[in-house]
Amino acid sequence: MAKAEIKTKQKTKIEDSSSLKGTLASVFFLGIFLVVTWVSVFFLFVDRF
Repeated sequence: MAKAEIKTKQKTKIEDSSSLKGTLASVFFLGIFLVVTWVSVFFLFVDRF
């Protein structure tokens, strides 16, 4: 059987330069929009009931 070479001393540096702040802000804005929409529809339903 052939032996595969395993390189254990080579360190690979992964640079994560992407920022998730924009994603977090977008998710918060979407969540706030959905909550406001649901609350508005709920109060409209209660008002017409």
